Amino acid sequence: MSENTTREERFAHGLGVLRKVDGEAGQRVIDSLADISPELAHQIVSWGFGEIYARPELAPRDRQLVTLGMLTALGGCEPQLEVHINAALNVGLTPEQIVEALLHSAGYCGFPKALNATFVAKKVFAERGLLPVGQQPTRDATSA
Repeated sequence: MSENTTREERFAHGLGVLRKVDGEAGQRVIDSLADISPELAHQIVSWGFGEIYARPELAPRDRQLVTLGMLTALGGCEPQLEVHINAALNVGLTPEQIVEALLHSAGYCGFPKALNATFVAKKVFAERGLLPVGQQPTRDATSA
C-alpha cells in the first residue's frame, strides 16, 4: 500500500487479506474487540494483515508455519493458536504438516508448550472433521 492511502483504504485492504487467511475466525476476533478496543481491531486488520500478511516475500502457508511456531513458543496464546491453525488449513497446510510443525517445536520450546499447541490442533481438527490425523509410521535412527 502506498503512503497516500487513507485509514479506511488500509483497513479495507487488510480486511480482504484477513478474510482470505483467517475466514470467519478472524472476523470473530475483530468483532469481539468492538466494545472494548476497536482501535486494536483496526490495527490488527490494517497493519497486521494489510501490511505484514500482505507482503509477497513469504507465501501465506509459510507465514502460517512461522506464526504457529511463534505462538507455540510463546505459550499462553491458545485462543490465537486456534485461529491460526484454522488459517493454516485455509491456506493449504495439511493436518499432518501442522502436527509435524508442532512436534518440531518441542525441541525448541519444550514438551509442555508443544502439547498445549497439539491439543489446540486436535480441537480444530475435530471441529473440521479431520481426525484421526493419518501420520507416517515412526522411523528409527537406523532408517534415517
